[in-house]
Amino acid sequence: MAQDRIGLEGMVFYGYHGVKEEERRMGQRFVVDVEMVADLSRAASSDRLEDTLDYGVAYRTVREVMEGPSVQLLEALAEEIAQRLLAALPAEEVRVRVSKPGVAIKGSVLDRSWVEIVRRRSTSEGR
Repeated sequence: MAQDRIGLEGMVFYGYHGVKEEERRMGQRFVVDVEMVADLSRAASSDRLEDTLDYGVAYRTVREVMEGPSVQLLEALAEEIAQRLLAALPAEEVRVRVSKPGVAIKGSVLDRSWVEIVRRRSTSEGR
């Protein structure tokens, strides 16, 4: 299994997700970080975009989910992003962190809440 990684950090989106009705009505800012694992040796030798994980495709995939239909949980957003990235790119593994800055929890002081998931391509899928 390759240990090479490509990442996108600090992608900021405005979306209409959350458990509370006002979150889904008014919207809020979300921050997404993605790390993808693949064998990048071919790209390192060829210097060709088609031999690597195109992070333009990755960004557009994340944006489609974050700016798409409302869901309640960060877990649902992270899972959808992970599954779409595995479908769109030949990554062996993806790590997705979805953060919500400025969380409104009565009586709390915190910078953000976040969910991070890791999903691997099943061996039967092979690319």
